[in-house]
Amino acid sequence: MKLLLDTDIGSDIDDAICLAYLLAKPECDLLGITTVSGEPEKRAMLASAICRAAGREIPIFPGAPLPLLVPPHQPVAQQAAALDRWPHATDFPAGRAVSFLRDTIRSHPGEVTLLAIGPMTNIALLFTMDPEIPSLLKGFYMMIGAFSQGIVFTDMRYEWNALNDPHATAIVYKARPPVHRSIGLDVTLQVQMDAAEVRQRFQAPLLRPVLDMAEVWFQMRPEVTFHDPLAAVSLFDDQVCTFERGQVDVELASAHLPGMTYFATQPQGPHEVALKVDPARFFAEYFGVTAGT
Repeated sequence: MKLLLDTDIGSDIDDAICLAYLLAKPECDLLGITTVSGEPEKRAMLASAICRAAGREIPIFPGAPLPLLVPPHQPVAQQAAALDRWPHATDFPAGRAVSFLRDTIRSHPGEVTLLAIGPMTNIALLFTMDPEIPSLLKGFYMMIGAFSQGIVFTDMRYEWNALNDPHATAIVYKARPPVHRSIGLDVTLQVQMDAAEVRQRFQAPLLRPVLDMAEVWFQMRPEVTFHDPLAAVSLFDDQVCTFERGQVDVELASAHLPGMTYFATQPQGPHEVALKVDPARFFAEYFGVTAGT
């Protein structure tokens, strides 16, 4: 699978966990990585550190540091505190993230899957600059949103990626790629692991830098939720999540709920959202791929 990854690696640890899986997955041909949100160059360095731990040189391009219209919610990449301990590149092409995505997709029409696991700023700019790009994708997958009716969260009303750039979120839901799939909090909150188990299981060489970055995360939260890795696994295993087709709308009018996602089932709808997950199947796949790398 030819894959492009757009990520805000460096905030929540799940992006790094996701990247490690993609690098270890034999069926994944990772064509490049773009970073998004505050300090995109440091985020690129973090991605580089994991790529080098995997023995890979993947093209990496820092992207948009700010949302389209709203104030930034994550201006820094906290996990950059671990960079001194891991070899990584420090020089990246500036201002070329969106053009790199565009050129790569146009070079492989109908073959590239785009996986977006951060705020949608880079992707919204890409789809706006070249409206034909969505139709040239093989598929478009996002970790974003919350879709079950009546879902209640203890500490959130909406999902972080959508919140960070609600206007970009609205733009990407207007796109019409051949496959348009969202993996949201409804299912990702069911694949969690506490810090002690993470420390025990993240011992493979490829996961060592990820664990080091996770220690920064554990200063804020005592567990890991595998949001982005679940989206990545769903690319290769159609059975790990159950998707339903319908229409997703994004709240923009309310000052209190920008980025809130609303899903209505429609048999011919343009979007598919994950509503069920098999946690055991997910963890078996994730560690089956990464444990020996």
